[in-house]
Amino acid sequence: MTPPFQLTRRQLLAGAATFAGAAALAGCTPASTIGAPTTLQFWHLLSGGDGVTMSGLIDEANASQSDYAVRPTVLAWGSPYYTKLAMAGTGGRAPDVAIMHATRVEGYAPGGLLDPWDLDRLAQLGVDETTFPAPIWEKGITGGELYSVALDAHPFILMFNTDICDAAGVLSSDGGLAPVDSPEAFLEMLRAIAGSAESHGLSYGYLGDGAQMWRLFYTLYAQHGATMSLPEGGPADFDDDIAVESLTFMQSLLDGEIAAPQNDYASAIAEFATGRSGMLLTGVWELRTMQEAGIPFDAAMIPTLYGTPAVYADSHSFVLPHQNNPDPARRELTYQFVADLLKGSFDWAGAGHIPAYLPITQSPEYDDLVPQAHYAEAAEYVTYDPPAWFTGSGSNFQGDFGQSVQNVLLGGADPAAAIATFRERVNEQLSKPNPADPEGTWQS
Repeated sequence: MTPPFQLTRRQLLAGAATFAGAAALAGCTPASTIGAPTTLQFWHLLSGGDGVTMSGLIDEANASQSDYAVRPTVLAWGSPYYTKLAMAGTGGRAPDVAIMHATRVEGYAPGGLLDPWDLDRLAQLGVDETTFPAPIWEKGITGGELYSVALDAHPFILMFNTDICDAAGVLSSDGGLAPVDSPEAFLEMLRAIAGSAESHGLSYGYLGDGAQMWRLFYTLYAQHGATMSLPEGGPADFDDDIAVESLTFMQSLLDGEIAAPQNDYASAIAEFATGRSGMLLTGVWELRTMQEAGIPFDAAMIPTLYGTPAVYADSHSFVLPHQNNPDPARRELTYQFVADLLKGSFDWAGAGHIPAYLPITQSPEYDDLVPQAHYAEAAEYVTYDPPAWFTGSGSNFQGDFGQSVQNVLLGGADPAAAIATFRERVNEQLSKPNPADPEGTWQS
């Protein structure tokens, strides 16, 4: 797993000098040139198909008006991106706007690396809590202020081969999956699908991939109606019994009939994409992969097996990296750009993501978008990583979980012992201060 952003205050300050030249280019562009639009600097970490789609959205926003021209800078995903963003924010001469995963904001806002959004300004542009699903909007709030505005939700979902599932008799009259509402009913469905599939009923790649293990585990854990709290200084607060039950259910899937006992991410994708399995547990970002594979498939929110609808997710979100003296005119245009992009984010669904801006997903055009419209409801039930400075996409938190529980999924290891090991790892992290918080507001 990619290591998380872990810098001491001294390293942050030293790093700020290292990146002063690049940050200055981002922060010192003249506010305006007579007769020309203001250039806004936009950092993001979107590559591949996501990067192509984002470029199209930026082009549309630029072409829709003459006040600003957004200049994107694409940086490497994961720790390198977040490190550079922290350095720029520490120096106070950061880009005008940037993309962060919503789950990483908790580690940045307390240290003054981000500036909060002005709710009134956003509302004047048609962006407020009524235009977002409640859990997505609320995720942007840290310490009572809004620090991130979500572009999307990208949840963990269930894709299914419609031909194989039809042959197995598990489709409803409308062509979707027949409803299941318990672990036992889901296992029964998967065994029926396995009987009609060339290889397995389900493809699930987890080997060496802590994120994949965590995504399914935290979905199941949250479906129990349980929460996980990681308070500063510790200890971690979560339900061991529910955690063990969730992990044990994951183990039961890997019996060689329902799913391969030792599949990595790439192997699981390939198995489903070649039509050899009936279902796939994956993120929405694999939508294009399956479309290009040409298999008959649909997608849905992971069934609610334990009573509470919930699904693991993260969000690409807009943030304002800290600037010491932001130019008011540039800042106004930055708000305008974000609002314009949100309102024009229909094409972002083409990447599989669920646009966070409700007027998009509630439009008649979105209803005709298949399979995206079939899992759009997941945006109302997203469950993010428990907030802490060390959690989130691209962090070591999910990797630590994977190292703690992988031997359970491989077979033989005790689920209770694995959860105890995970708790110890989390408590060790909680005993450390946030390295991005220069105030050092608490100590263990």
